Amino acid sequence: MKQVINYDSTIPLYIQIAEELRMNIISEKWRPGTKIPPELELCDTYHVSRITIRKSIEELVKDKLVYRKRAKGTFVAEWEEKNDEHFTFVKSFTTEMKELGKDASTLSAEISIIQANKKIARYLNLNIGDPVLKLSRIRGTSDNAFAYFVTCFTYDQRYPMDNEAYYGSLYALLAKYGVIVNQETEYIESILPTKEIENALNIGHYEPILKRVRMTKHLEGSFREYSECFYIGNQYRYYVNLT
Repeated sequence: MKQVINYDSTIPLYIQIAEELRMNIISEKWRPGTKIPPELELCDTYHVSRITIRKSIEELVKDKLVYRKRAKGTFVAEWEEKNDEHFTFVKSFTTEMKELGKDASTLSAEISIIQANKKIARYLNLNIGDPVLKLSRIRGTSDNAFAYFVTCFTYDQRYPMDNEAYYGSLYALLAKYGVIVNQETEYIESILPTKEIENALNIGHYEPILKRVRMTKHLEGSFREYSECFYIGNQYRYYVNLT
């Protein structure tokens, strides 16, 4: 995974490094039960002191993502749900549609409060049972729905609970509350639709679906997002801009 450490940032280096190490675990680059690189190796990788690396690892220990074995090293904690996931940085839906010349919009939106299960708690860095906001949206053009998004994000009592508030850009809405998404990671795979996706997009069971999973965060705050985005395969093109 490409390193995104900014040595001139006001965000402490140990926090930035901890986020990169966390993503290595979530993406299963480091699989459950495996030993992570030694502290000295991580010092060489990130060009920081051993104290900084220890503070980064301690953040992962606090989140129960890793555990230490005396005289043996630090290991990735076990987790029940395992996926073969590969990550890349990509553009948001709104920006992508504009660049493709499509006048796409949100056709329906539903916001609700749910309790975090083990999977969502892991991605949002919460405890199981904590309140989470769940946003379900059908997106497309005025006469054609081609995308279904299910987004879970950190609960904040300031956020509106009326569906109409979520027909526009989610990130623009969050910005009004001081939340600026400044780290985004996504992966993509092809699947067959579930019954939920079939009903949302009015498609058959064997319609190919492109699934994108998006994880974002506000590095200076506690906000995190986990989205599963489902596109009708023959109505969506996927672009990666390599720079």
